[in-house]
Amino acid sequence: MAHLETLDVKQKYSFNKLQKRIRRNVGKAIADFNMIEDGDKVMVCLSGGKDSYTMLDVLLYLKKRAPINFELVAVNLDQKQPGFPEHILPAYLESLGIDYKIVEEDTYSIVTDKIPEGKTTCSLCSRLRRGILYRTATELNVTKIALGHHRDDMLETLFLNMFYGGKLKSMPPKLVSDDGKQMVIRPLAYCSEKDIGKYSETIGFPIIPCNLCGSQENLQRKVIKEMLKDWDKRFPGRIESMFTAIQNVTPSHLADSSLFDFVSLMTQETAFKDGDIGFDQPEIGSLSNLETNEVTVINIK
Repeated sequence: MAHLETLDVKQKYSFNKLQKRIRRNVGKAIADFNMIEDGDKVMVCLSGGKDSYTMLDVLLYLKKRAPINFELVAVNLDQKQPGFPEHILPAYLESLGIDYKIVEEDTYSIVTDKIPEGKTTCSLCSRLRRGILYRTATELNVTKIALGHHRDDMLETLFLNMFYGGKLKSMPPKLVSDDGKQMVIRPLAYCSEKDIGKYSETIGFPIIPCNLCGSQENLQRKVIKEMLKDWDKRFPGRIESMFTAIQNVTPSHLADSSLFDFVSLMTQETAFKDGDIGFDQPEIGSLSNLETNEVTVINIK
């Protein structure tokens, strides 16, 4: 594993570019969706994985540089999984000098009691974890809950819902919790998993493995993840194009009558906004490369 102090000149240059890109993407997401406001107290949910470590690292940087004042408090949920290294996160957070809280709740025993052996426990575990984190947010009197989901998580969720749920629904960058009391934000919404992985590995965060529960991985999500990885490898630019698409929705060209009034649709003398050229093939635009501003040709097969 590479660490900052062992990098040569070329590696440092590459890391600096990566760091700037991640910081820029987080800052842009926060600005675009008004995720953090002056006076906010943000609860940063820290699992011990690469995503949440990266999120905390960047938020600490932005806290020093942002033109607004906000507080951060890191929260980890110790679910009493066998072999969980409970000393790692407190030691890391104390080294940063950040406020933190370790919440101890034995959800592991509940999940293993309710779910048959060999079945995935992720769904029940996630619901239990969400309820505990919402309760903790209320106890800490925070105004925002920050989760470490990134761009690839959002696209995976989009395809999971389409393939298995019959919904055109992703994972929003910002939402109100199901109980209506909490505001949840995802500052890594514009960051790729590939960038986060490289960043985490280079810095050398003390990663805690995510498979301590022994649960089978969600096979549906695994299939989608492998599909997207394959597309990214074979068709450069496709992932970026898909993410742009979920920010550029045209309800009149879908089929949800609750989003567009097809029943009352009528012809008119003037041009119709977003109107279709009915007998022509749709034009496929190009996607500008975010790093170089060069045009990337996307080969869709």
